[in-house]
Amino acid sequence: MGVARLDLGMNSASMKLLRLTAGLCITGVCAVAASGCGGTDVPSDAVARVGNTVITKQAFDTWYNSAAKSQASQGGPSVPPDPPNFTKCVAALQEQQPEGSETGEAELKKQCRQSYNQLRQQVMQFLIQSQWVLQEAESQDVSASDKEVRSQFDEQKQQAFPKEADYKEFLRTSGTTEQNILFQIKLDILQRKITEKLQKEQGKVTEEDVKEYYDKNQERFAQPERRDLQVVLTKNKGQAEQAKTELEDGANFKAVAEEYSIDEASKANGGKLAGLAEGQQEEALDEAVFGAEQGVLVGPVKTQFGWYVFKVNKVTDASQQSLADAKETIRGLLKSEREQKALTDFAESFREEFKDETKCREGFVVAECSNAPQEETDTNATPAAPQGGQQQAPQPQQQAPQQQAPQPQQ
Repeated sequence: MGVARLDLGMNSASMKLLRLTAGLCITGVCAVAASGCGGTDVPSDAVARVGNTVITKQAFDTWYNSAAKSQASQGGPSVPPDPPNFTKCVAALQEQQPEGSETGEAELKKQCRQSYNQLRQQVMQFLIQSQWVLQEAESQDVSASDKEVRSQFDEQKQQAFPKEADYKEFLRTSGTTEQNILFQIKLDILQRKITEKLQKEQGKVTEEDVKEYYDKNQERFAQPERRDLQVVLTKNKGQAEQAKTELEDGANFKAVAEEYSIDEASKANGGKLAGLAEGQQEEALDEAVFGAEQGVLVGPVKTQFGWYVFKVNKVTDASQQSLADAKETIRGLLKSEREQKALTDFAESFREEFKDETKCREGFVVAECSNAPQEETDTNATPAAPQGGQQQAPQPQQQAPQQQAPQPQQ
């Protein structure tokens, strides 16, 4: 199949790192056992080492050429940038230039070098981060079967490319291969399973946890007294007194509000204002509302907005939600908080531990390498396949919420 496979049945120390089949050498990384190589140096035919696993130059070239082809489809050099002289790349750009262009060879070479550096960084980050996920999945005893990978691939392929011809055209023009897509889907499944396992282990909430949170945060489950009003807001005191007189004489509140009120929101609702809690209104109105008796017409009350005449129609007493009623809300909150903390803590240790185990050959150093310069800024540890341009592939976009690695989703 050409799919990366993890043999999670190999648990002995001597066999632990012999986990990738020859198929993975086609799509990504070739693994070697510690007993076969030893040491911590990067072999001459490799670009990096993660623990006792090397990432071969052949693997880099495979993904690099794929990314370069994709970039070419987006208007980049029609051949992969070829360091150090970029002879083929410069020649390709010269052929692509419109007639009469004055862009010199030095500028074209600069463009090729920039393109190469960008592609090299993308590919190295993807290969290293992918190896981190594979190794973490093995240590967590997490796996993704060929059946799972193929099932998810088929579903996504059907959604993205209902016609087989469209899929084949995508492969032809995008620079990717079906093996590469399957490999990325496998990483996606592994990351999701690692996340789910971590959340399940760390998100447990006991009855004691719930009660302790409730006792410390009872005010969060309290509802203040609320009052429903009917109001008329006028520009001046005289209008307010006139409105009050009409109401006292039995006029309909809705009709009076429509005639006198300048508050368009309450006016459109028959003068009604529902669910006011103490402290929400201007001080003068607030004191008047919560000092008034239900059903008694009050006013005029002067405020910065005008003069109010109002009546309290309904009073809803303050209440305290019981522990029994709040239990599930609290449980969900604590579970979410603990899961998030577990993911955040894991992300920090995950990057630190794997970066310490990652060494890169000169010329292929990126932020994920332990020998990267101090000024390098670490990037997200969730691997996203290198793409020279924007592609639409039948695999999900890898996302990690708030620096959570190695999972793509929460």
